[in-house]
Amino acid sequence: MPVLALGSTIFFLPLTLFAVLALFHNKLPRHGDLVATGGIGVAFLASLLILGSALGSPDNSFFHHWTFNWIPVSGVKALTGGILIDGFTAIMLVVVTLVSFLVHLFSTKYLENDVRYGRYFTCLLLFTTSMLGLVLADNLLFLFVFWELVGLSSYTLIGHWFEKKSASDAAIKAFITTRIGDVGMLLGLLIVYWKVGSLQYVDIFAAVGELNLFGVGVDKGFLGFDWQTLAGLGLFLGAMGKSAQFPFHVWLPDAMEGPTPVSALIHAATMVVAGVYLVGRLFPMFTPDTFIFIAYIGGITALFAASIATVQDDIKKVLAYSTLSQLGYMILALGVGGYVSGIYHLATHAFFKAGLFLGSGSIIYAMHHEQRMSKYGGLWHKMPVTAWTYLICVLAISGVPFFAGFYSKDAILADTLYFVLQNPQHAFLAFSGFFTALLTAFYMFRQFFLTFTGKPRDQEKYDHAHESPRQMTVPLVILAALAILAGGFGFVKPVVGNILPPRDAAEVVFQYSEYHADAGSVLGPVASFAVASEALRVHEHHVDHDVEHKAHTDAMTWSIVLAALGILWAGAFYWEGRSGKPFANKELAVRAIRPLHTLLWNKYYFDELYHYTLIAVTFFFTRLMAAFDRWVLDMIVNGVGWAGLLASRVTGVLLDNWGVDGVVNGVARGTGVLGNVISYSVSGKLRHYLLYIAIGVISLSILLVAVT
Repeated sequence: MPVLALGSTIFFLPLTLFAVLALFHNKLPRHGDLVATGGIGVAFLASLLILGSALGSPDNSFFHHWTFNWIPVSGVKALTGGILIDGFTAIMLVVVTLVSFLVHLFSTKYLENDVRYGRYFTCLLLFTTSMLGLVLADNLLFLFVFWELVGLSSYTLIGHWFEKKSASDAAIKAFITTRIGDVGMLLGLLIVYWKVGSLQYVDIFAAVGELNLFGVGVDKGFLGFDWQTLAGLGLFLGAMGKSAQFPFHVWLPDAMEGPTPVSALIHAATMVVAGVYLVGRLFPMFTPDTFIFIAYIGGITALFAASIATVQDDIKKVLAYSTLSQLGYMILALGVGGYVSGIYHLATHAFFKAGLFLGSGSIIYAMHHEQRMSKYGGLWHKMPVTAWTYLICVLAISGVPFFAGFYSKDAILADTLYFVLQNPQHAFLAFSGFFTALLTAFYMFRQFFLTFTGKPRDQEKYDHAHESPRQMTVPLVILAALAILAGGFGFVKPVVGNILPPRDAAEVVFQYSEYHADAGSVLGPVASFAVASEALRVHEHHVDHDVEHKAHTDAMTWSIVLAALGILWAGAFYWEGRSGKPFANKELAVRAIRPLHTLLWNKYYFDELYHYTLIAVTFFFTRLMAAFDRWVLDMIVNGVGWAGLLASRVTGVLLDNWGVDGVVNGVARGTGVLGNVISYSVSGKLRHYLLYIAIGVISLSILLVAVT
């Protein structure tokens, strides 16, 4: 089957099933859960066929594009649509459909008694369809449409148990926070259309190739930035909101109020990776200033979120902050020019993070919806399949050799270190990447030791705990296997690099960086190196092989050392072993760093900061506007109303009551009086009538005589 036909099937099959379930899920067997799961399974198989075609194509030659006129308007390219399938699309389709299929399968047991079971699967289908449409779109307009549908889908699923105020509040928080970023994205989209005249990717990249079509380095926009930089920053703001990058991170931990399988889908394959996908897809159009901003946002988010995860007690909150941190890694990689390593980590992370979230769902299911790790302990003996699969995913995310996360994270650290070795003034980026690796190993093994080792800390729930059913353990086994195999022992990264689309704009931007070096940068004289480094990688004659080799060797060495140190650190405080208690006293350690622990426990007080600044200011202005509405606008409107009422009463009395009604009523009364007078002549006696006739004849005779 042709690639474009397979791509259409992947999109329209879930869309059709969504419409069927939305209308008839109450009439379908099991509310249509098996129909939905089977449909996503078929989409996954079609995605595998597309990936196979990509792998079988010559390097960087896999490209299929089809367009149509969505709303035919002469000369308006923004109203065209289409499907674009290249190597990047092929990778994303497999990731989205595979994780979604396993989430659907897991959910058939996890939520089997849910009061809104059919609605849940309907929303899952909409979520998956929206993400697939976003990935397949060949232009920014359709990407934005599906981008917003992803936000709507997340709102419905995060707030699935909307009878809980915390769940409904979390859904609203996620929706509003991501909308703030989307305002920037919309502005960026408008700038692109204004300058390019089209929103098609191919037209945008062609415009970048012309250097000055955006006015790069010449036509300055807001705050001295050129328009291409402004467009890139605006679009990246949308990515920051969707991928919950600092400072838009506050919605993602609260999103854990939704069902755990939803958390797996959001964190591994749909909503939060949409931002990373956007940066990867538009990679050629970002300018050096934009790239350096992207790199720092990624580095700050990675370190910031990892530090918070070290003290959390809720098992899903730890994984939520872990996702924030790993997304920061991906954004950091793209920012320093590590295009392949960023996308590589997106793919591997999807598998082990989905495994971790579904594994946490298995634990929560067994522990009767208890989510506090302080109530766990000793579950290895009760849930061996969950424990083994969870351990494999923990090893992968911690960067232990021979697991998928080691290879993709090592690639990111190598790219970051290469960038920093060339630009020592950006040493924070390397520090962030490596220290985050240490914290990741610590908080993930802390979670594993607290959950599966030691003695039970809630004996009653432990006694009732048991291994999850096959519908839940089979997805865990598959994802654990992928947490090993997706790394491919280092061989997958070159394959990923070979099927990713060519970054033709890299050489163009490299030339721009050299040409405008004297003009300087608003972010510093070396900001342009972020994109130049990618160009150097594309054109090997520019690469400093000695520095690159040193960066790769040092990154691999330090990532292994830091992973080992993180595991030992966690083991010292949380692994009880045969003695029944850990080697180090964690209570004493917490007391020693009480201010820092309190700061991390309260998530750097960002929620409070937003509450007392942005939210408080918003409420102040809303109350001010309400008072203005009540005491000014309402007074004016009500005053006009009262004046109109008074005028109507005055005119009613003078004109209607006394004028019109007076005339009408006067005529009526006159007619009545005349009728009463005439009624006296109607007596019913013959002599009276003869008298009236005689008087009439005499009167007429006199009148005739007088006239003649």
